[in-house]
Amino acid sequence: MIRVAQVAPNIFPVPPEHHGGTERVVHDLSTALRSLGVEVTLFAPSDSATDLPRIGDHPSLAALEHRHGPVAAGVPAALDALQLEALRLRLDQFDIVHCHGEFAHAALLGARRRHSLTTVHWRVDELDRKLFFAGFPDLPVAAISAAQEAGIPTVNRAGIVHHGIARERYALSTQPGPHVAFVGRMTDQKRPDAAIRVARAAGLPIRLGGTIDVGNPDYFENRVRPLLADDATYLGPLNDARKADLLGSARALLFPIDWPEPFGLVMIEAMACGTPVVAWNRGSVPEIVEEGVTGFIVSSEAEAVAALVRIGHLDRTRVRQRFEARFTAARMAADYLALYRRLLAT
Repeated sequence: MIRVAQVAPNIFPVPPEHHGGTERVVHDLSTALRSLGVEVTLFAPSDSATDLPRIGDHPSLAALEHRHGPVAAGVPAALDALQLEALRLRLDQFDIVHCHGEFAHAALLGARRRHSLTTVHWRVDELDRKLFFAGFPDLPVAAISAAQEAGIPTVNRAGIVHHGIARERYALSTQPGPHVAFVGRMTDQKRPDAAIRVARAAGLPIRLGGTIDVGNPDYFENRVRPLLADDATYLGPLNDARKADLLGSARALLFPIDWPEPFGLVMIEAMACGTPVVAWNRGSVPEIVEEGVTGFIVSSEAEAVAALVRIGHLDRTRVRQRFEARFTAARMAADYLALYRRLLAT
């Protein structure tokens, strides 16, 4: 039996209550690996609600902020140091250490880097990641899309594993309502304002869910709130049940990203409901959306409006089938297990 440490970020509990795609993926991966006979230990904040074996005596950043309000800028680094110390004390208990945060773990692992795996859940084209990869050329890194892998140095590339989610979390909905949906952070990377304009131009109401980006709160106030009206409703942060209701009842998900999206978890969450996706042609989108099957790939707001006119021609049952074939947690876990075995063979 392979013994694997799954090291989650310390920003949100695992699984997250609302926002936190990385923490959701870590939990689904760990649960699915356990079903494959892997001995999984989760390193995650103390406010995590999971039945997985877990190590971590300190709360998440989100819990600390809820308790104390704004915290000192160094708190995230302190939480990471405390978590890595807990990992250091137990390194000999694991065959593979799979880290989903960034930077400091690479130094801690030392000679164990060859039997580790790092998944970066963010863009990799910025200076911090470039410095990181250059300093640790022996660190195996799993990409979450081919688009992301293109920015990872060849020496670090360990393979590509697309995200997956628990098959049963969302159910097929074949009778959508009149609205379209947007789910994501209220920020310029995700462009909820563009989603509102597209829906309005298509004559369709839109419902938007997601957190206001703490790093860019003015974007919501200045670019999104002025567009809200009876036909454009902001629902706030969504838990799994509310997200399932929104996505399942939507005619389509609008995904008007304006950045090199490394994956885009909400796209497969929509597909799990049978809801097709209209997504901008950036980052991972061409790998995730199958043109004319699970949605449409567009390059402008005008093209998105035209795509919404055709969205009813797509078979929602077929969309769900493609989700089941490509984006379940079971498939993700099998792919990662294959990478673990390859690493252990070296």
